[in-house]
Amino acid sequence: MQAVLTSAEVRAREADAERGGVCLELLMERAGSALADHAHQLCAPHGAVHLLCGPGNNGGDGLVAARRLRELGRRVFVELVSEGRELEGLAAKARVELLAQGLRLERLSTEPRPGDVIVDALFGVGLNRAPSGPFEEAIERLARWRAAGALLVAADIPSGVQSDSGALFTPCVTADVTVTFGSLKVGMALEPGAGRCGRVIVADLGLPPDSSARLHLLDEPAAKSWIPRREAISNKGTYGHLLVIAGSRGKSGAAAMAGMAALRAGVGLVTIATAPEVAAQVLSHAPELMALELPSQTALGLQTLEALRPLLTKVTAVVVGPGIAVGEETAAFLGGLLEASSLPCLLDADALNAISGKLETLARAEGPVVLTPHPGEMGRLAGVSTAEIQAARLDHARAFAQRHRIHLVLKGARTLVASPDGQVFINPTGNPGMATAGTGDILSGICGALLAQGLQPVKAACAAVYVHGLAGDMMAQQWGQMGLVATDLLAGLGRVWSGWGR
Repeated sequence: MQAVLTSAEVRAREADAERGGVCLELLMERAGSALADHAHQLCAPHGAVHLLCGPGNNGGDGLVAARRLRELGRRVFVELVSEGRELEGLAAKARVELLAQGLRLERLSTEPRPGDVIVDALFGVGLNRAPSGPFEEAIERLARWRAAGALLVAADIPSGVQSDSGALFTPCVTADVTVTFGSLKVGMALEPGAGRCGRVIVADLGLPPDSSARLHLLDEPAAKSWIPRREAISNKGTYGHLLVIAGSRGKSGAAAMAGMAALRAGVGLVTIATAPEVAAQVLSHAPELMALELPSQTALGLQTLEALRPLLTKVTAVVVGPGIAVGEETAAFLGGLLEASSLPCLLDADALNAISGKLETLARAEGPVVLTPHPGEMGRLAGVSTAEIQAARLDHARAFAQRHRIHLVLKGARTLVASPDGQVFINPTGNPGMATAGTGDILSGICGALLAQGLQPVKAACAAVYVHGLAGDMMAQQWGQMGLVATDLLAGLGRVWSGWGR
């Protein structure tokens, strides 16, 4: 996994390097050289590179890149966009060295053509307001040139992407490739900023690894390493028994999808605890599922807990919520369930709505708890609007997980997994085709299955969201995003496991 840093963490890392004897001028030289090398590789054999450079260190990186590109034999055109500001520090020195090569810094008069590369080196991680004046006009030119067929490479982060949130200023660069220096930045890992970066290349500046990072981007090697291999000498009991408390009249499909996903995620046994009138419907979806008929009630309540107690001694994890009916006693039922056993328990869907406004329920848990809200459910849990959640997803997820000592999966574009120790993991897999009924139930089943097989909650949650998104990506190749439905992910899971040798 890659560490993802805030702008303050980037500056602190550079300051630590300087105190350790690393010259900042050397870091700029390495950054500019990496930018130049990738621009050179991406450019057509007889193409040119056109650079728009700002007045700060990001512009300095671009000026170093221009010098390096000249040394590589490229035709280079450089414009300094400075709004009348004089360059200072390292950027000023890079300008002097570039002028010594005979290059002029003036408004670009040669229009880039297909096969050329255009470089955005206007702003770095410190941008805190919308680009205006000549910077706005420069970004508009970059967009026009890219539309005409030139390849756009951003230096460190596309100009207009807010480095610490992924929010977009207007105007904002859309890059084909982003060469980022030293580490990923938060705004590149979260949407909508991630969608403006194109292919991301992390250029190694020779800095020591950052062991203090609290934000990480999930990747396939990590997720794959957490999925257990099947042992030759094993049986269904080896791989856990998941209890799924789900379903109600008209919502049997939610229970069935959670159970079927759990089976496809390798759990040995799945019991669906559901209303008597829907149990047969649930079982009709997969003969491998088992069912426990709950006491006939309109909603989960205290009677439900008594009916479940014998089974809690036999299962290895619990999922509650997909398609359940909620009543006045449901929060009390959930509190009693969490208190009755030290099993890992995942709460989803209407189980989350049942405890909204009653978060003391979570304090009763004897075992680890995983919550999997979408932004609307997260807003109800946190007592704020959905818009407020979406505006600060990372902050809300981290704060809630720490405050309530639970693991939180905040679903959506770039799903977040937040753990009680303040660590947050960003999932890069998945696509808009998964914005369809039932995909959350599939995720609950996958995560519940991994919990039942003994994975630590943070690894179960991270592996589940990665695999869930990857399965969706694979099936979108077959059905397109418009045609994707939740149960397609069951086949997608099989493709993931087959590719991973699991």
